[in-house]
Amino acid sequence: MQYGICNLSIVPLRAEPSDPSEMVTQVLYGEHFKVLEQRKKWSKIRLAFDSYEGWIDNKQYLEITEDDYKSFENQSPTLVGDMVEFINCEEHQLMPVPFGASLGALDFFKHQYEGTRVTEQQPKEKLIETAYLFLNAPYLWGGKTNFGIDCSGFTQMVYKLNGYKLLRDASQQATQGDALSFIEESEPGDLAFFDNEEGNIIHVGIMMKDNYIIHAHGKVRVDRIDHTGIYNNEKRTHTHKLRVIKRVI
Repeated sequence: MQYGICNLSIVPLRAEPSDPSEMVTQVLYGEHFKVLEQRKKWSKIRLAFDSYEGWIDNKQYLEITEDDYKSFENQSPTLVGDMVEFINCEEHQLMPVPFGASLGALDFFKHQYEGTRVTEQQPKEKLIETAYLFLNAPYLWGGKTNFGIDCSGFTQMVYKLNGYKLLRDASQQATQGDALSFIEESEPGDLAFFDNEEGNIIHVGIMMKDNYIIHAHGKVRVDRIDHTGIYNNEKRTHTHKLRVIKRVI
């Protein structure tokens, strides 16, 4: 088994070993992973954080040893705590890093960082405060940053920044936590899931108080939610059909 770590700010993880292939998620600075298959230009990897798999360009990561991998696994998470910060690389070069990137490999990279850090698990009430920091981030399929994010990337990153683990896709996140019987039982920070006509989970958002929800749809936005689903006041219609609300924390 081979191992790797992302040494760049934001790297696309693709469905197939090809640049035009669909971006299924992003690998952020400091994220480590197992290399499942290595080809001349591409490697298939499995991320340590959420076990998500995809193809990464061989030029966009560094190989590490199994001991390095285990060392990173055993560390307490330390994350970039502001929307954009800078890493001081060798030869005094600056590299921007996004909100939620991992700082556990600074010594390994011989990099320096003087910005805001998130190191401890936060109370559930902090989730909405963190979610607001992504407000108006544009929707991007596979995205995980303020510069582009999808619905499940948004929920995963908000939870991650508060010390909790969610799986990557909405359908995977829907397998976590306990289902609530009624919308009135929900608390700020609970997750609401929405399905399509075939019954497949296709969307997720974070419940707020007073029947509001924050979610990524065109951009990270706040909308009303009722027993039917998400109501977009601008379009004066429901945009997503509610399937279930789940409490993970």
